[in-house]
Amino acid sequence: QVQPVESGGGLVQPGGSLRLSCLASGSRGNAMAWFRQAPGKQRELVARITSGGSVNYADSVKGRFSISRDNAENTVYLQMNSLKPEDTAAYYCNLVSDYNSVPRWRWGQGTQVTVSS
Repeated sequence: QVQPVESGGGLVQPGGSLRLSCLASGSRGNAMAWFRQAPGKQRELVARITSGGSVNYADSVKGRFSISRDNAENTVYLQMNSLKPEDTAAYYCNLVSDYNSVPRWRWGQGTQVTVSS
């Protein structure tokens, strides 16, 4: 796979939930991460899951977001709860190292998440 395929974004109200999916064929045995980029802001790391299943999150989403993976299906998920307007951004996934968040694959098209009343 030359790039991941993200899906699941959409328009939700504040306080709502959304589940993003990332098809990442060939990612088994590697760490994966979710990133996001809002207009006028740099792309930032949101969550990472290592090859061993360890997870870490940006301070801004701790307690609200949860990253998981299904190795058999080569799919990575991002469950987003208690969404806030400031979560509005384009979300991307990518292959990363167990030790850092440097993206290794070509970026996919991403999936847009908009939180608004």
